[in-house]
Amino acid sequence: MLLMSNCQLAALSIAAVVIIVGVPLWWRTTETYRAWLPVSQIKDLAKLQLHLSADVEVVFARGTVTPEQQKKVPLTQTQDEEHTVDEDTTLRYRYETKYRTATIMEEDALKKPTAAEADLSLHMLSESPCGSLVVYVIPESSSLLPEDVNVYIGQRRTALVRISAQMRVGKTLEQLLAQLEPQIKQVLQVMSFSHTDITVALSDRVRFRPGNKESIADSMRAFKSSPGYEITFSLLNPDPKSHQLHWDIEGAVQTYIQPLLTKLSPLANFSMDSQTLYYTMLGVTPRFDSSFEAYTLNADSLAHVINPVEARLGSNAASSNPVLNFLLYVPDIRHSPLYIHDHRKQEVPSNAFHSPRWGGIMVYNVNGFYGSETEFPVHVNINMAKVMGVFLAQLRLLLGVQSLSPPPGFLVAPCGSTGLADWELDRLMWSRSVENIATATTTITSLAQLLDQIGNIVINDNIAQQVSSAVTSLQLAMAELEVGNLGFALQYSKEAILASEKAFFDPSLLHLLYFPDDQKFAIYIPLFLPMCVPILLSMLKIVSEARQRRREKQAKKE
Repeated sequence: MLLMSNCQLAALSIAAVVIIVGVPLWWRTTETYRAWLPVSQIKDLAKLQLHLSADVEVVFARGTVTPEQQKKVPLTQTQDEEHTVDEDTTLRYRYETKYRTATIMEEDALKKPTAAEADLSLHMLSESPCGSLVVYVIPESSSLLPEDVNVYIGQRRTALVRISAQMRVGKTLEQLLAQLEPQIKQVLQVMSFSHTDITVALSDRVRFRPGNKESIADSMRAFKSSPGYEITFSLLNPDPKSHQLHWDIEGAVQTYIQPLLTKLSPLANFSMDSQTLYYTMLGVTPRFDSSFEAYTLNADSLAHVINPVEARLGSNAASSNPVLNFLLYVPDIRHSPLYIHDHRKQEVPSNAFHSPRWGGIMVYNVNGFYGSETEFPVHVNINMAKVMGVFLAQLRLLLGVQSLSPPPGFLVAPCGSTGLADWELDRLMWSRSVENIATATTTITSLAQLLDQIGNIVINDNIAQQVSSAVTSLQLAMAELEVGNLGFALQYSKEAILASEKAFFDPSLLHLLYFPDDQKFAIYIPLFLPMCVPILLSMLKIVSEARQRRREKQAKKE
């Protein structure tokens, strides 16, 4: 009996050690580390409520308001709009309009001979902050605008609106503002964000149905928002024996492209390179059209041009940024001249086309250099002003600068040497800010759902830090949008999308992703079963003997 008591004591001691020490130690050392995540804040972001605020200043020039009306200015009005995109996304717009009369210096600027000069003078007086607009109301007698133009959109953040004498005479200020409101709203739709633009920017989050075909085309044509873009200019010379081509691409980029990219620097970083490819043919053989006495590429064949050429372009494996390709193709002597025709069989004036989210191709004919006594190869200096004019227009479209059709009575000033007006930059910044917020919220909420559903995934401190950083940046971006600080909103939205993508694509998330429970049992059973069976049998024997002794004691008492 003493020996049996020692055996029982040893079994109980081993079982106690296993249960008290072994099991907690095993549990602790094999548990999946999951750092804390701001789950409640992520759930709040799943129900996205975006507030966009735009500041508009309406300035009345001399002769546009009566003395009685002038007594009631300055005046501030606020207009709110709410749109429900879907059950999880709500948009709220706030337009804060401040009315005042023009200063003496502004009156002098409005006396310039042309609207463009007035726009420049007003800009020199005071530069409007990013995302805001200033609308100058001028009398009908002003010579700044042509007779058939009522609204002038300048290169900066300034517009001129002409009102007739009938609009102000015999009316209160409230009636005058009510009549002026439709024109001000049209100016806002052109120079600032519109509901269609913002809805299109939410395409990563919601399925949208824009009201017009132009919005669909613009959204599908432009590249998605990215922290950086690679721009490649390629000269394709399929017949170097006949053509010796020279293009001053470096000087042309500095003159025509760099000013635009400098202005777009708040949106993304840009890098450029160039190359010349020899013996590179198009993927489609042009057809000779006797009616034009030239070779032609019709619109249906353009889709087959890019793939064979793209294989020769190469790629930058060190960068994950999208690549914008711009190709200048000089036809060989056997297929020259070569012209691109549209769907109506009409010649495309630019002799170029672009492919959505890829780039553009321009055909440059040099048949004018051929003559009866021409010696080959022909030395050709490419007209870079003509080429860069086409590439600049394509670049604007591919980066999301929309080609707007202004309403009747509107005159839009040319964008100038930078290739981009200030208000066009603001429109793009509004869209990119909203797009970044939509993409980042979708990424973060998807990551949170994934981590919640699969408990085996390790959440290390770096991932938790990136998630927290993304959530904080999102909250700051939405707060800045609500108060109308467009520049800060864009910056925070870029930080949010970078942090969210770093967290979502972190390699450590995949370590235990494909480690199901049946594999766990296959690993642990050979380790624990040989140890647990003797302990379990000893415990069963101890329990059985204890019950036997209890029955014997009861029998003796009876």
